[in-house]
Amino acid sequence: MENLRTSDSNIITRDYFDSLLIEMRHIDSIIPSTTLELYGERFDTPIMMAALSHLNKVRENGMVEMAKGAFLANAVNWAGMGEEEELEEITSTGAKIIKIIKPYADNQIIFKKIEHAKKCGVLAVGIDVDHAFSGNGKYDNVLGHPMTSKSLDEIKEFVKSTNLPFIIKGVLSEQDTIKCLEAGVRGIVVSHHHGIMNYAVPPLRILPKIASIVNKHIPIFVDCGVVSGMDVFKALALGASAVSAGRIIMDPLSREGANGVKETIVKMTEELAGVMARTCSPDINHIDSSVIWNRD
Repeated sequence: MENLRTSDSNIITRDYFDSLLIEMRHIDSIIPSTTLELYGERFDTPIMMAALSHLNKVRENGMVEMAKGAFLANAVNWAGMGEEEELEEITSTGAKIIKIIKPYADNQIIFKKIEHAKKCGVLAVGIDVDHAFSGNGKYDNVLGHPMTSKSLDEIKEFVKSTNLPFIIKGVLSEQDTIKCLEAGVRGIVVSHHHGIMNYAVPPLRILPKIASIVNKHIPIFVDCGVVSGMDVFKALALGASAVSAGRIIMDPLSREGANGVKETIVKMTEELAGVMARTCSPDINHIDSSVIWNRD
């Protein structure tokens, strides 16, 4: 029997976040900019809403309220599994949306959802490849929909099917990073899908290797366990272009709706700016990775 403390990927990820220390640098520092430039749009923060779904359990019209909060904070909003009508409501908030599609066994469903997302005016679209399998080694079934793994050739077809930026979510290896670049994707999400497998490598631990391969050719996004501006800074310093926050906004969303989401993003962004100022980091694209130290 596995020990929860040592096997749970979310605990391992939290421990790794907390093992990273930050060197202070003050001389010649300036007021930092947290502005994010992404796919031709400009945002006030690199903190994005994660690709969540089914938030009606948290708050009525939870997905729409989250999008409204992202809009108020001028942040990117990701959207996970949901019906077409819900995506239409989300995009009508004015928020810039990145739509993530499940790896349905029927690729025609994926192509249809890509086309619908485009009609809705989303910023980008993608697929979470890490949701293909269940824990027993068989293909997963999500809410009655069978899933399958996707080949490199299939991903190339998804990329070619749209002029939208296409993103692969669930990259946690150098091998998949190389394949994503070969497929022509325009963004990857370094993630273990909130602990979908025990003993998964913490995203920030493998991030520098992935960033080295990508070499700034495409954006790198990171999620899993981000709960503070300090976490965001560490991710950016190690090679992320932007970071998704998910469960940290659940309680504010439940209590205050869109305003709670907005205030959470703003607070985390202010904390990020505070760390940037104390590390001579003028903007999110110029954070020196050597400020990060591993705890001995």
